Amino acid sequence: MKSQTEYLTFNIPSKLAFLNITPQVEECLRKSGIQEGLCLVNTMHITASVFINDDEAGLHHDFGKWLEELAPFNQDPNVYHHNRTGEDNADAHLKRQIMGREVVVAITKGKLDFGRWEQIFYGEFDGHRPKRVLVKIIGE
Repeated sequence: MKSQTEYLTFNIPSKLAFLNITPQVEECLRKSGIQEGLCLVNTMHITASVFINDDEAGLHHDFGKWLEELAPFNQDPNVYHHNRTGEDNADAHLKRQIMGREVVVAITKGKLDFGRWEQIFYGEFDGHRPKRVLVKIIGE
């Protein structure tokens, strides 16, 4: 069995954004030469997410609106106890928990084995600084 490890870095200039990272993950797979196996993609930060869904702008808008309703940004330490630590990103931690940490995609015949509309996304909930995403590919 072979394995390949890559790190992608993103520096999103806004607090909240969704970025299609499928092309970068496909390039990691191409470089690995693996034809059959699994590809793990996970964020290495607790205020960001990796998830699979459709690459449709209206849906991404809806995600942002929905997440903001569930966990609105609020710096007040009386609202979020985490903000008593001197930080102001408690909402970002909650948003990440909702959207998830990682995805695993099957590799079949050297390609990510997706459903028709599936793509891999990086979700940023506390941007303005570099953050890493791990791509770990294992197989033959």
